[in-house]
Formats: sequence, structure tokens, C-alpha cells
Amino acid sequence: MLSLLIVGAIVAAIALGYLTRINIGLFAIALAYVIGSFVMGMKPSEVINLWPLKLFFIIFSVCLFYSFAIVNGTLEKLAEHMMYRCRNVPHFLPYAIFGAATLISALGAGYYTVLAFMAPITILLCARTGLSLIIGGMSVNYGALAGANFVSSQSGIIFRGLMTASGVPESTAFINGIGIFLSTAVIPLIVISGFVFLAGNKRAMADAMSHVEAPKPLNRDQRITLLLTLIMMAVVLAPPIAALVAPDNALIGYVNARIDIGLVASVFAVIALLLKLGDERKAIASVPWGTLIMICGVGMLIAIAMKAGTIDLLASWISGSIPPVLVPVVFGVIAAMMSLFASTLGVVTPALFPVVMPIAQTLSIDPMIIFISIVVGAQATSISPFSSGGSLILGSCPSEESRTVLFPKLLFRAAPLGFVVALVFNLALAFIF
Repeated sequence: MLSLLIVGAIVAAIALGYLTRINIGLFAIALAYVIGSFVMGMKPSEVINLWPLKLFFIIFSVCLFYSFAIVNGTLEKLAEHMMYRCRNVPHFLPYAIFGAATLISALGAGYYTVLAFMAPITILLCARTGLSLIIGGMSVNYGALAGANFVSSQSGIIFRGLMTASGVPESTAFINGIGIFLSTAVIPLIVISGFVFLAGNKRAMADAMSHVEAPKPLNRDQRITLLLTLIMMAVVLAPPIAALVAPDNALIGYVNARIDIGLVASVFAVIALLLKLGDERKAIASVPWGTLIMICGVGMLIAIAMKAGTIDLLASWISGSIPPVLVPVVFGVIAAMMSLFASTLGVVTPALFPVVMPIAQTLSIDPMIIFISIVVGAQATSISPFSSGGSLILGSCPSEESRTVLFPKLLFRAAPLGFVVALVFNLALAFIF
């Protein structure tokens, strides 16, 4: 009965957030307090301690540092340069959009930020070059997702944090994170290639692209910001990779045990402030506070579910009802359905990741396969106009008329296509591995 109440609370938080447009995390915090204190008998301080402090700190610190590249225009300028380089090979424009979005997102801008400033550019390019809105929209959405899934970028950090909170060791979570990034980077290349080689508008695109103007070079602040970003990525990524290559080396193990991406990002944020690479208030304002509240709020409600045994109950039901080989596929489908209306980072993965380890241990499945299937499934339908990606792309349209035209294309063509490709990928993943 208690588990049923908690599952109902999770569904209610999502539904209320969707209907009222109020942050789902706030509903989740309120429901966690009511259920935790008045149904389960927990002290208020115990409920407050369920706030995922470590995850909050990591996301805040990393986003604060990366926000300097946003406020001083470094990432936007990089996107302009990549588009310009593509002017002589117009049929590669979808790859350029995907590549630019992936690179900038991987450099730390994150999914929402990249989509917010690259979607309007993409819509404009589609209008000028004759590139299909579906191809352009899927290219920028896939790129923003894939780059953000990189292990040192926003979504990748969140996935790793959720995995370690579910009992996965740090080093294994790092490897799983690489698996998620590679999977979500390969799928778009297959989809985009299908579009490119089936489309017949290369000539019109070539004529239009010949008039693209050269962007201005990066200024002093933008060059230093880019250099700092690359150095920080090297500092964060080199020790764990070296530890995988030489696991018995004591020095590498010592350094790797003391590298924390949140603390490293804090140091680099201070350096950026001392070098005056951006306005402090604007940088802090650029931190995605809404996403942070949603992830941590839902995390509190999920922690209540774990304390009540709901997660173990759900894992037990799935283990006894679904053939093991189809478990990753089913998780992918559930994630895709949830993602039609809810955030992958704020709702889908915080709700599904805690179930993975108990099921994987019971059915002897590699947990990485299930983690990948969940993310691939969830992100397959993120271009739906009801989800965050699709709504941002729709919001980038210059007129109500163009929004009206694009809406059914995203809902009835882009989202179903993404879902089918993700389903095939997850089936291959489940049966091959």
C-alpha cells in the first residue's frame, strides 16, 4: 500500500508539473515531506538529509565554470566558425550542425543551453539553405544530447552521480558513462546519414551556402575561456583514464582518488573570475537552477521510495515478469514513453536508474546495457513538441505559421523515427551483449 502511494506521488508530481508548468522538483519535495514525515514517521531533518547534496554541488560547480563560456560568447562564436567551415560542402551541413552542437555541449554548455542558442541558428539556416526542418531539428537536438552525455559534461555528470548513488563504483560509473556517450553519438550519425543520402536538395543548399559570411575571430576572453575549458577537461579526464590503463600504479591511483570534477570546476571558476572572463552575477544567473531543483527534488522523492522498499518491489516484479533478454528493451520503451512528457535528467533517469542494480544482479545482466537503454530510449523522444527539446525548437521558430507547420512534423515524424531507431538499437544491444 505504501509503495502504491509513493508511485502515485511520483506520477502526481510529474502530472502536476506538466499541467501547471511549475517545477516538478518542488512538487516532489512537498510530497517527500508529507509521505516521509506523516506517513513513514521520519523526522523532518531526516527528510531534509535526503537532498542529494553531492550531486547538487557537482552540477552547480561545473555549470558555474562553463557559464563563463556562455556569457562571453565563446560557444556561440565556435558554432559560427563551424558553420562557416561547412560552406563549401553544403550536403554536410546536417553533420556540421550535429558536430557543432555535440562539441559545444561536450565543452560544458549542456543540452538546454546549446539547444536554446543553436536551435534559432539552425531554423535560420534551414530557411536560407532549403535544408529540411526535420533534418535540421534532429541534427541540433541529437548533437546537444550527445555532447551533454560526455562524461565531463552536464548530463554525463548527472548520469554518473545517479549511478554512484545507486551503488555503482566510481570507476564503473565512468566506464558506463563512456558507453552512454558513444551510444548516443553513433545513433544520430546513422539517422542523419539516412536523411542526407535520401534527400535531393543538395544543389539548392550549395547555392545558398555560398553567401555565408565569415565570422569574426575569437577575442582575448574567448580564447582564454576556450583554453581553460580544454585544460579542465584534461585535468578531469586524464587521471581516471590513466587508472584504467595502469590500475596498479600507486601514483596514478593517489592522484585519481583526489580528483573531483566539482572541486576542480570550482578552482577553474575562481581562475575565470580572477582573469575577468565574464560578469560574476551573469555567470551565477546562467546556472540552470530549474534543472537543479527538479533533479534534487525528484531525488528526494526517489530516496523516500528506496527507504520504503518500493524500488526493490518494482525490481522484483520486473525480474519475475519479463524475460531477461528483453529487460533492457522494456526499460528503453518505458523511458521513451516517460520522456514524451517529462525531463530525461530531472525525472526519467532519477526514477529508473535506482532500479537497475537490483534487477541486473538478480538476472545477471550487465548494468551498463540497461543504463544505456534507458538513456537511449529517453532521449529518442525528447524532440517531441511536448518534451523539452521539441518545445525549445518550436520556440525558436520565427513565426506562428512556421510553428504550426513544424509541430506535426516533430510529433508524427521526428519523434516516432527517433523511437524506432532507438528501439532497434536497444534490441541489437540486448541480443548482441
